[in-house]
Amino acid sequence: MKINVRYFASVREALGTGSEAVETAAADLGALRDELIARGEPHASVLARGRAVRMALDQVMSGEGAVLRDGSEVAFFPPVTGG
Repeated sequence: MKINVRYFASVREALGTGSEAVETAAADLGALRDELIARGEPHASVLARGRAVRMALDQVMSGEGAVLRDGSEVAFFPPVTGG
């Protein structure tokens, strides 16, 4: 399936792009994250397990088990603090 992936803040800066269309076999957000990590650098270090990375599916904050659908929009971004 084809999905749209958007990157924000420090994730966007590290990857050098704000968005991309991705062809994936991933069933959920966790599997997609693993696919992107498997691409190697810089994805491997930016999205690495253990790093604080938030995810949204179709503009709703979501956990790794959120199910992907063809045409979904996924966003990755660092935790945001207010002040």
